Amino acid sequence: MIPRFTSRFQPVPGDVATALALLTRIPVRAGFSRTAEATWAFPLAGLAVGLIAGAVATIAGWLTLGAGMTAGFTLAALVIVTGAMHEDGLADCADGFWGGFEKARRLEIMRDSRIGAFGVLALVLSLLLRFTALSTLAHEDVIVTTVIASAMLSRAPLPYLMALMPPARGDGLSVRTGRPPRDAASLGAVVAFMLSWIVVGFVPTVLAASAVTATAFVSARIASRKIGGQTGDVLGATQSLADIMALTVFAALA
Repeated sequence: MIPRFTSRFQPVPGDVATALALLTRIPVRAGFSRTAEATWAFPLAGLAVGLIAGAVATIAGWLTLGAGMTAGFTLAALVIVTGAMHEDGLADCADGFWGGFEKARRLEIMRDSRIGAFGVLALVLSLLLRFTALSTLAHEDVIVTTVIASAMLSRAPLPYLMALMPPARGDGLSVRTGRPPRDAASLGAVVAFMLSWIVVGFVPTVLAASAVTATAFVSARIASRKIGGQTGDVLGATQSLADIMALTVFAALA
């Protein structure tokens, strides 16, 4: 169903540049006067990330580097083009959620730039799972399309989390960004689904989108219990976990 837009929200082309500036290290000239509204373009930022990683995978394929090396370079591209912000969020959440016993302490740990044992384990496991899935996809010669689709689908739930969950703290990126209109979140989900459908097909998109939705739901429930809301780290962790699940689904179907 295509969302019905109200006078409170209308997408504009500049939203794409804002999303790229927020979620990637791609140098763009962007404004931030309507950051919350621009969240509908998060999947388009994922499209840019996926295209860059897909180009790296394609070059690795031309050089016949093998599935493992292709997966490694593709994963490196995904991390570099985003500045590892999602991995940082995953590590911070792992440390904070399971390193503290009350909300204030958990938030304090999440803001600490140092990484603990939980964060290290989360990073190692997440990178290992993504590398394994990417290796399978590279071996089956579908890594380019699936990495593009997963990059879009894994960013689609983020506006919903921002819209439906209160900020866990009174400052930080989540508060500065604001709460997106639900129409913006719905448009982003439609964009991600339709583009993924074009890239990988209907059934793989439905299955991967279902896995992403379930992952985002679980992530939101854990964050609500642990810190009472969402932060930029929670959004980053959710994207990272959703990306793993989407890639896993695609690898299982390959």
